[in-house]
Amino acid sequence: MRAQVGIIGAGPAGLMLARLLHLAGISSIIIENRSEEYIYNRIRAGLIEHWAADLLTDVGAGERMAREGVLHWGNNVGINGDLHRMDFKALVGKRVTIYGQQEVVKDLVALRRADGGPILFEVDDVSVHDVTSQRPQIRFTHQGKAETIDCDFIAGCDGFHGICRPSIPAERMRVFDRDYPFGWLGILAESPPPDHELIYSYTDRGFALYTMRSMSLSRLYLQCDHDEDIANWPDDRIWEELHRRLGGARKLQEGKMLQKGITPMRSFVAEPMQYGRLLLAGDSAHIVPPTGAKGMNLAFADVVYMARALEAFFKKHSSDGIEKYTDTCLSRVWQAQRFSWWMTQIMHVFPDETAFDRRRQLADLAYLTHSQTAAKSLAEQYVGLPLD
Repeated sequence: MRAQVGIIGAGPAGLMLARLLHLAGISSIIIENRSEEYIYNRIRAGLIEHWAADLLTDVGAGERMAREGVLHWGNNVGINGDLHRMDFKALVGKRVTIYGQQEVVKDLVALRRADGGPILFEVDDVSVHDVTSQRPQIRFTHQGKAETIDCDFIAGCDGFHGICRPSIPAERMRVFDRDYPFGWLGILAESPPPDHELIYSYTDRGFALYTMRSMSLSRLYLQCDHDEDIANWPDDRIWEELHRRLGGARKLQEGKMLQKGITPMRSFVAEPMQYGRLLLAGDSAHIVPPTGAKGMNLAFADVVYMARALEAFFKKHSSDGIEKYTDTCLSRVWQAQRFSWWMTQIMHVFPDETAFDRRRQLADLAYLTHSQTAAKSLAEQYVGLPLD
């Protein structure tokens, strides 16, 4: 097989990159180790920043999002049951869109098929070779047959547990990470959300987030111990705690739980995001705690920068964008890391905090909810910084 770009991973990053490259007249092949059905049912956060929703529309993947997505022009910050609305429209004139990541994936796969671009699912034994040469290779097995993709560049969009980042020599890689002393217990329930916009609720009992996949399907989260056993959380206990952390500010309607699980919280950045002609994007290079809702949006930003760099290379014979790819991406990545860390530390109860820490945290929340300057700063970052 031959393509200008070999893409490993059919998540939002890999699929968006393939579409951007197609629009630029650059050939690509996508391979994915999971099944097509699996990626359609891989539930992830579905908050899309203003610019990212515009990007989906611009590349032709926004029709169903425009019809089914929910526009949010604000959100709510709760402090022990006292809710304060952040008005994004008044503060920065922008909004976010609630539309499930798995739905974005479906739309981008449909576009890929319409483009006629190759996409291979359920591949095994994937490895990359000769990435410091001008002709790197991707080797894998598909339907029991050994295959090779000869390409000019490899895009590592294969997630945190993929093979691309570990393919970079350890002595060339520097990792920055932080594990948080709590996790999120999340449920998907057949019930209307308690508000038409998200509620971020700080309480002395711990954090809770009230969001949705639609106006009849709620996605709800509780802060819990990082090593908590889900067996300790029967449905009745989860609903009781969700009611308590909402504090009566809104009515929470219970419904059938469709999914239940615990997600660890961590921050992670790998530098550099490039080694030879292997370029990393999305979760293969960085992880943010979900409090800031930046994961998919950062992945889209990475591949926009990557596509620009590759187009300049193939169309203008310029390698400047490739050489600057890491620095360009990391400038935005670290802004998102800072915001996600800030949202995490201001909203959660930390097990080792002192009485001073708790009073300082409450003062931070009071300032955020009573200062237009502070609220504007949150809104500007929450809806997404402009894409340079």
